[in-house]
Amino acid sequence: MAILAISKLGNPILRQKAVPLTPAEIKKASFQQLIDDMFETMYDEPGIGLAAPQVGRSQQLVVMDCPGEGGFPKTVLINPTIQFYGPEQVEGWEGCLSVDGLRGKVTRPSTVRVTGLDRNAKPFDFEASGLYAVCIQHELDHLIGKLFIDRMTDFSTLTQMDEFQKYWQKEPASVI
Repeated sequence: MAILAISKLGNPILRQKAVPLTPAEIKKASFQQLIDDMFETMYDEPGIGLAAPQVGRSQQLVVMDCPGEGGFPKTVLINPTIQFYGPEQVEGWEGCLSVDGLRGKVTRPSTVRVTGLDRNAKPFDFEASGLYAVCIQHELDHLIGKLFIDRMTDFSTLTQMDEFQKYWQKEPASVI
């Protein structure tokens, strides 16, 4: 496995729409290795989600994992689509491995239903809520060329990490 370079704010790949994958492409050993490398990279940062454009690949692939209480299971989403957004909204702090050192408040639906393919090219259809739903939305934004800062409605909450930790952070936070 390998640690991959993270594409940073300003890299044009972060503003492009990612390309869907075919089942044949998903089953290739090189693609399966990419999934494993993305997990290793995400854990190394550390983060709880990573989309292929963030590692320089214009492909509709997301990996996520947030173990522990209030977290969510290790997840691979390929060609994902959100089919339903719940009516309740939640506001929370978000950060991004591609946007170094910044946090900001973003409001998103608290529940989503998502469909797509798993790492074995098998279809999935599930609902997620809480942090899981927020992370899914954050990562799927990367597949359409959006960053969390594009979803912010109040830039007065945009905060550098040192100031976030000093004034706002109540408990340790992972980067989506």
